[in-house]
Amino acid sequence: MMAVRRALEFLLTRVLRSRLGIAIALAVVVFGIIGAARLVAGSGDPALGLSNRPSQPITTVEPDAGDDGVIGSDTPASPTTRPGARTPEQTADRFVAAWLGGPGMTAEQWHEGMRPLSTPNLVAKLAGADPAGVPAGQVTEKATLLPRTETFVEALVPLDTGRLRLELVAPDGQWFVDAVDWEQG
Repeated sequence: MMAVRRALEFLLTRVLRSRLGIAIALAVVVFGIIGAARLVAGSGDPALGLSNRPSQPITTVEPDAGDDGVIGSDTPASPTTRPGARTPEQTADRFVAAWLGGPGMTAEQWHEGMRPLSTPNLVAKLAGADPAGVPAGQVTEKATLLPRTETFVEALVPLDTGRLRLELVAPDGQWFVDAVDWEQG
């Protein structure tokens, strides 16, 4: 009992009167508050709120095209094509035919078939792709076009094992596929 009394006396008369003692006491109080807050809050998902993955596909649109206000026209502008150039329908049909490929086609032939129909961005994304990884064999219905602006169209192509979604852009009136998305059906 005498040792406890001496320890308390030493603590109160010497340690807590020094700067170091006060700093240690404050640190104990701060960590005590943090510990109590964690106990009250409980355990949560550590990854909650850290994902930057969107919940729906992102649709890119020409930033200065159209009206993005609440009150606007419900009918999108008709896609414009430069005279003599492929229409969005023709570009989508040709791209899908090239994307599906054929028996015995090499990866180089497959890429060369899509290159004139694709933007440089898409060509770079497909650089390491292999035609053997294409998950479909044939088109089952005609492509459905969803015009967004005069220079941006989405094409939905039903295939035997799912649906292919293409994003087509025409920065200068000539249509190119800019993105490919596969939805298994």
